[in-house]
Amino acid sequence: MRFWRRRTFLINSVLSALLVGGGAWAYTLLNGDGGGSTGTSTARTGTVAQGTVTASVTASGTVASATTMNHNFVTSGTVTSIKVAVGDKVTKGQVLATVDSTETAATLATAKANLTDAKEALADAKDEFDDDSDQVEQAQRSVTSAQNAYDSAKRAQDGTTLKAGMAGTVTAMNGTVGGSSSGSSSSSGGTGNSASSSSGSNAFIVISDMDKLQVSASVPESDATRLKLKQSAQVTWNALANTSAEGLVTTISPTSTTSGGVTSYPIVISLNTVPTGAKLGQSVSISVVVSKVENVLYVPAAAVKSAGNLKTVTVVTDSGAQEIRTVTIGVEGDTYTEIKSGLTAGEKVVIATVTTNSTT
Repeated sequence: MRFWRRRTFLINSVLSALLVGGGAWAYTLLNGDGGGSTGTSTARTGTVAQGTVTASVTASGTVASATTMNHNFVTSGTVTSIKVAVGDKVTKGQVLATVDSTETAATLATAKANLTDAKEALADAKDEFDDDSDQVEQAQRSVTSAQNAYDSAKRAQDGTTLKAGMAGTVTAMNGTVGGSSSGSSSSSGGTGNSASSSSGSNAFIVISDMDKLQVSASVPESDATRLKLKQSAQVTWNALANTSAEGLVTTISPTSTTSGGVTSYPIVISLNTVPTGAKLGQSVSISVVVSKVENVLYVPAAAVKSAGNLKTVTVVTDSGAQEIRTVTIGVEGDTYTEIKSGLTAGEKVVIATVTTNSTT
């Protein structure tokens, strides 16, 4: 009996130890070994202030010339000379290049002789016949035909010389001496202040006005509705350190473009000044001020919460308590939001609540 009593006592002691140990293990699992992990919430606050709130539309753009003119020969032929190079400054009317004029010169000489003969024949017909006679009318038609042929030959001859249609800088060239030049219906074509201006890369010679630059960009349709002509813009060069310029919105395309499922609208920013080092094709960042109010109450934009049409701000009172207030907002700026009612200057507002974990 004493043996079984002692054995029972040992078994009960072991079970008690296991239960106590298991309870301690469970407590450690839930609360951490040697201490618990607790979370502390801290409110990051800002202050209701008075000043200026600005809202902007931002985009990426490319530098372009406000005026670019594409130059092509009127007459096709073999290029005999090119008198300029890319980067050269030229004046209006300056000779840029020439093509072989041997054939056109001969054609012009023949046309001139035929015109002279036709005029002499008309004079003879008038001396011999009445002005309303068939002979005079036929002679007059011959003069008209000869004149047209001469004018055409003269244009072809003049078209062997390519002249600058504007003053500016040669920005592209697509021809070489000895190569062929395709004639076109006009010697040059210009592009002005347009949201979709041509680069002129296929023209024989391209001349651009480097003193008047602009920026071409595209903005999402949600931002395009906020843009208006003559709004001020800040243009910053990505590759030029500390380089920026002021400009104005001069073109907002009425036609959208779609790429990758995103609809956007081309715009043009005309620069007020041209920074040193600015070149065509450079990438820039633009910021257009779409709304600006001064001497108003404002809070950090993150402090304003939305629930449908309701706008609220959490205020930290002098006692440290937090209370939610309904506010009326105005301009929603890039960093701050205008407060029209519901707050007073100097009050503290909650921007965000940060929770930190600590282990003891």
